[in-house]
Order: sequence, then C-alpha cells, then structure tokens
Amino acid sequence: MNKAKNNRSLKLSISGMLIALGVILSTFYIPFGVAKCFPIQHFINVIGAVLLGPAYAVINAFLISLIRNMLGMGSLLAFPGSMIGAALAGFLYQRFSNQGFSNHRMACLGEVMGTGIGGSMIAAPVASYLMGNHVGLFFFIIPFGISSLVGSVFSLIILEATDILKPMRKWKEKI
Repeated sequence: MNKAKNNRSLKLSISGMLIALGVILSTFYIPFGVAKCFPIQHFINVIGAVLLGPAYAVINAFLISLIRNMLGMGSLLAFPGSMIGAALAGFLYQRFSNQGFSNHRMACLGEVMGTGIGGSMIAAPVASYLMGNHVGLFFFIIPFGISSLVGSVFSLIILEATDILKPMRKWKEKI
C-alpha cells in the first residue's frame, strides 16, 4: 500500500511539473488563423504518456488547455488537439510495450496521428460552431500535424537520449 501511495505521489509530482511547464512555455506558439499551434504541448503529451500513462497524459493535456484558456493564452481548439493526441500516445505506448517496437516511437506516432488527424477533425466543428470561424473538416490537419510532429520529434530525441542513461531507466521503473 505504501509503495502504491509513493507511486501515486511521484506521478502527481511529475504531472504537476509537466502542467507547469506547459503553461509557462505557452508563450511559444505558431499562429495559424484561429489556431495557435503549440509544439511544447505535444512534447509534454508524449513525455506524459511514456512516464505516466494515457490517463495522466489526457488529464495533463486538459489542465494545460484549461489554464491556458483561463489566462487568455489559448483557444478552445487546444482541448481536442491535445487530449486526443495524448490519449493515443499513451495507448500506443502501452499497447506495444513488449512487442519489439520502439515504445517511444509508437507514443510519438500516436501523438501525431491523434492530434494531426483526430484532433484536427474534431477542432473544425469546434471552430465553426463554438468560435464562429467556419472552416472545412480538413482545415487544421496540416498545422496540427506539423505542430505535433515537431513536438513529438523533440520528445523522441529527449526520451532516446535519457533512455541510454542507466539512472533514468531505474527511475522510470519506479513510476
């Protein structure tokens, strides 16, 4: 029981740091019409999916989007874009964990597919009906895809580099 409590505390601590990092770095974005492409969010989604799992990754994405919107630094499009990518990144990471695939690459693929395709297609009706900016169903695929690809590649570099370090592997096993 104590180990499970320590594990939960560690996950909550890491989650809090990732959320804070996401909010603090939200000043860096690439404007694209009504969207703000935010590669740091995708970086955080992949890191969260790998270290914490899909549930924490989705909750982190939601809270970062919520705080950014409350501070006037985001848009409603942040919710579907980030949450779907985080969910798929975590799911693919867990699904292929012992299948001989690179787990990190599968998490990145999940982020790019989830955000670039799924999130962008959900964002179009959000932009049209909730924000009053009528766009086509595939309007956000390119900007969301590029943003998620940039963030995912950056996370892949960090994850692969830190995976080489033995202390990092031991620390990841504790989570």
